[in-house]
Amino acid sequence: MSTAFDAIIIGAGQAGPSLAGRFSSAGQRVAVVERKHVGGTCVNTGCMPTKTLVASAYAAHLARRADDYGVVLGGGVGIDMKKVWARKQAVTMNARTGLEDWLGGMPGCRLIRGHARFTGPHEIEVDGERLNAPKIFLNVGGRALVPDMPGLDGIDYLTNTSIVELDTLPDHLIVIGGSYIALEFAQMYRRFGSEVTVIERGPRLTSREDPDISDAIRDILAKEGIDIRLGATQLAFACDGGGVAVTVAGEGQSPMRISGSHVLVAVGRVPNTDDLGLDKAGVHTDERGYVIVDDELRSNVEGIWALGDCNGKGAFTHTSYNDYEIVAANLFDADPRRVSDRITAYALYIDPPLGRIGQTEEEVRRSGRKALIGKRPMTRVGRAVEKGETQGFMKVIVDADSHAILGAAILGVGGDEVVHGLLDGMYAKALYTTIQRAVHIHPTVSELVPTMIGEMQPLV
Repeated sequence: MSTAFDAIIIGAGQAGPSLAGRFSSAGQRVAVVERKHVGGTCVNTGCMPTKTLVASAYAAHLARRADDYGVVLGGGVGIDMKKVWARKQAVTMNARTGLEDWLGGMPGCRLIRGHARFTGPHEIEVDGERLNAPKIFLNVGGRALVPDMPGLDGIDYLTNTSIVELDTLPDHLIVIGGSYIALEFAQMYRRFGSEVTVIERGPRLTSREDPDISDAIRDILAKEGIDIRLGATQLAFACDGGGVAVTVAGEGQSPMRISGSHVLVAVGRVPNTDDLGLDKAGVHTDERGYVIVDDELRSNVEGIWALGDCNGKGAFTHTSYNDYEIVAANLFDADPRRVSDRITAYALYIDPPLGRIGQTEEEVRRSGRKALIGKRPMTRVGRAVEKGETQGFMKVIVDADSHAILGAAILGVGGDEVVHGLLDGMYAKALYTTIQRAVHIHPTVSELVPTMIGEMQPLV
């Protein structure tokens, strides 16, 4: 016996509850299947807990700089990791509970706890119960990639999921990986008081970024006392007393043994698609396991869509939510929205943060188009000087002929917010001259964006 629904949503991450709400408000029956926590990565192990921890780390960092601002503290700065953890947990649980209550109050919506597996193109089984629907939506997210490295399976290592559950402070955190998740935790724990070593196999950090951005990020982290080892193409792990040891080697490098108390593996993500029985539904995935979808997020099987981290179209909360918007617009609103309408936009939440939109400088160079580039160090931004936070710089690139904005990177105080003015201009298809002539509020970081545009030079 199989229970019929109008729609089944597998996974209660960023896209799932909102999509369930649309089916509910349309008077349709919808099942939401979640095998672990409602809210997915963002609420439980991603954005919300990590940015809450980042905020605590920033408070500690600012307290240590109190004398720079003429503020006198009565003693040294201490960290109570149990209170830090409790604050993080409260933020996460409030969000998770809110989503659970929302889903529970939706007419016609049933939240089912368990592991969904396909038995056919339009039927799933959840712990022995069979459900069917003409529309099935995969919103199953992803998890940390744990590569096969010598000795790793013989130690207790951390991932982004387990490290946010720590309520004690590592003496020495060794971070494997030099990209976004890795660097956020590296700086966070350094500010909490841990010794931190970052080990990256590539020649620079954040290889997705332009070299000048990568270099600036490295300088920011190194100034805080983070030890950074690049070009580490060979790693081996072993227990070392009550801790761990990592042997590091690379081309032209002699092997070096680094001892620490904890190891965080943050070298990438993989989709949670390997245990859903997709073969029984006939759903195609690529070589990395991502569900292959078209511009409207439909899989190769009629009536099955994939949203969020499992479709390879973006690994961010905002892209997952936009996936919901695209699907809902096409299904309910006769509004033909598509993934290809989306402009690349994301942030790196070290301090200061990086806000990135559109094309990088390297991508524009490879395209061969005529372009103009503007750069301005944060030392020449009044608001940054006033706040005593002058690390980083701003950069914008535009098309020399069409005057269209091609991309921007703002690494500096408020960079994750300031960049949206340029992003909105790109969506509005505004010319850079429109931004240049805007009158921004003083004193802000944003007010120097038109000045930077006015100082652009040909990209050579």
